[in-house]
Amino acid sequence: MSNIVITGASRGIGMAAALVLARAGHTVVATMRDPAGSPELGRLSAGERLPIRIEAMDVDSDASVRSCFSRIHSKMVVETLVNNAGVERLGSVEETPLADFRACMETNYFGAIRCIQAVAHRMRERRHGTIINVSSVAGKISAAPMTPYAASKFALEAVSEALAQEMKPFGVRVAIVEPGIIDTRMARNIQASPGSAVYPQGRRIAAMFAASLTAGTAGPEMVGQRIREIVESGAWKLRHAASPDAGPFLAWRSSLNDEQWADWGALDDANWAAVVKRDFGINVEL
Repeated sequence: MSNIVITGASRGIGMAAALVLARAGHTVVATMRDPAGSPELGRLSAGERLPIRIEAMDVDSDASVRSCFSRIHSKMVVETLVNNAGVERLGSVEETPLADFRACMETNYFGAIRCIQAVAHRMRERRHGTIINVSSVAGKISAAPMTPYAASKFALEAVSEALAQEMKPFGVRVAIVEPGIIDTRMARNIQASPGSAVYPQGRRIAAMFAASLTAGTAGPEMVGQRIREIVESGAWKLRHAASPDAGPFLAWRSSLNDEQWADWGALDDANWAAVVKRDFGINVEL
């Protein structure tokens, strides 16, 4: 069994992973910005008497990360870190405030690095440990209007690749988890996004998410199970698709050259929707 720290555990994938891992017998420290404002995990943990301890941590803050990991290190050896904390921002490059780009990078990229730096030297010195970074298919596929989010996930994938090279000689595994569309609050925020008066991609992606969620997409528990498999397997595989649609999405993008990808995003509504229906069986109503 492993001692595991999970970030962004107040809901969605983070909470699901905490429950899956604790139910399997792992000891979990579940971190979140405001435990008092997000009591559900604590309630479930207490009701099932699960080995979960909840800690307050804001991954955007150097001081908060240092303080939280100081408390954690004083009580346990961290064997696995799951960087899950994330935020989404959508919009065209022209219209989206720089603050939205920065918010995604601060949490999804710099937040992960802060936490990695809090555990890496200890794992390296012990020559044992696992670092799991929850990315997305958006870490390999950039589609408007998910640009701020995708940029942060591309960056997370890049740092994960380099980290894997650095840590492997010291016996520390690095894994990237790539979910597709998962039924979480983040996905439901995307389906409800207002879009742009100028660029059609926003309402298209919103409609695609809405159609996928209506049809019954995977829940966050599936991603939690994939994280458990990585923790328990001991395997050195770097990238892990984490939902039924993730592999097809990634294969679709790989089948197109860059110009074909740009052409798909630039199609008129009818032809864009026809491609989505043909390739994924998703009926998008625009």
